[in-house]
Amino acid sequence: MSDGLNMADMFSKMADMQKKMAESQNNLSSQSVSAEAGGGMVKVTANGLQRITSIKIEKEVVDPTDVELLEDLIMAGINKALEEAAGLAKQEMAKSAGSLLPPGMDLSRFGL
Repeated sequence: MSDGLNMADMFSKMADMQKKMAESQNNLSSQSVSAEAGGGMVKVTANGLQRITSIKIEKEVVDPTDVELLEDLIMAGINKALEEAAGLAKQEMAKSAGSLLPPGMDLSRFGL
């Protein structure tokens, strides 16, 4: 190749990138984010892999005559926590990929 990058270099860089991505995935499993809904009545925690790890509900919000409110609060809390976890994952993956990319290459158009 005329640009100075041979196949061995390219495969080595790809192997390095796969290793860094695997490390990032492992890091994400141990990181967590929390979100609240209803002024803290529902608290949801998710890990960096976007898995819900905890849901806490205050007793005051449990009203058998208004189950829809509780459902809405749980859904809102989960959605907020998953958005936070997705942002965390995006940052972590961008760090991993960014160290192996040419200077100035922007991955934001690819969702990273």
